[in-house]
Amino acid sequence: MRETEMRNPKTTHIDRMSTIEMIDLLNEENLNAVRAVADARDEIARAVDALTEVLDHGKRIFYVGAGTSGRLGVVDASECPPTFGVSPETVTGIIAGGRNAMFEAGEKEEDSAETGGSDLCAAGASRGDAVVGISAAGSAPYVIGALEKAKELGCVTVSLTSNPGAPITRIADIAIVTRTGAEAVTGSTRMKAGTAQKLVLNALSTCAMIKTGKVYENLMINLKPSNAKLRARMIGIVKELTGLDEKESERLLEAHQWDIRRAVCLVRTL
Repeated sequence: MRETEMRNPKTTHIDRMSTIEMIDLLNEENLNAVRAVADARDEIARAVDALTEVLDHGKRIFYVGAGTSGRLGVVDASECPPTFGVSPETVTGIIAGGRNAMFEAGEKEEDSAETGGSDLCAAGASRGDAVVGISAAGSAPYVIGALEKAKELGCVTVSLTSNPGAPITRIADIAIVTRTGAEAVTGSTRMKAGTAQKLVLNALSTCAMIKTGKVYENLMINLKPSNAKLRARMIGIVKELTGLDEKESERLLEAHQWDIRRAVCLVRTL
């Protein structure tokens, strides 16, 4: 039996616990997700380096998943443009069932390997891109089909699962396994397994973007002024890097079309 499908002996009587006892136990289990990610750090690092090389060559990253795994991929991909100033095509999230599956459960959508491959092609994947297949159980046909098509296309392939020996680990060039174990609610991998997936995706995108120059020190120097909050943050970054006051920093950004790099390079070299 898959580890993620086993019954957790610690939570056998969770339905009889007080609210505080439930919360304490869930938090204890969540710590296991963090430990599982730490245990997988070598594979995560290999994946980061591979994704960095893909980005350095001007190619794209695709996250592919179903259900919670797919939603987490879409979330991480959608947050890359505002955080790192890259185009929406740089990191693309693909979920079984398409846009509607982000808001409504559609578990049957994960059963077609053929659709996984065709959806990847429809999104424009090509040789030299990277495809990260995400599946807690590691056996979703949709994700398997996408990874197999990615191999045919000549893409770099990465798998992310919580079950060692899962089918997707045998397809991918780099297999990341976060062994989170039995869930508090049996089989509900939106819990620990999902938490581990989110942590890994954070690491993959953040580290790859840092390594390709989208971050200076620990500052988001590729931000775009898409709303008031981000404009204020950009002003703060210029203020931090140049020593100018707030008004001077804003004027400098306005004079350089709200491009932090161009504005700051007048004062110091990044």
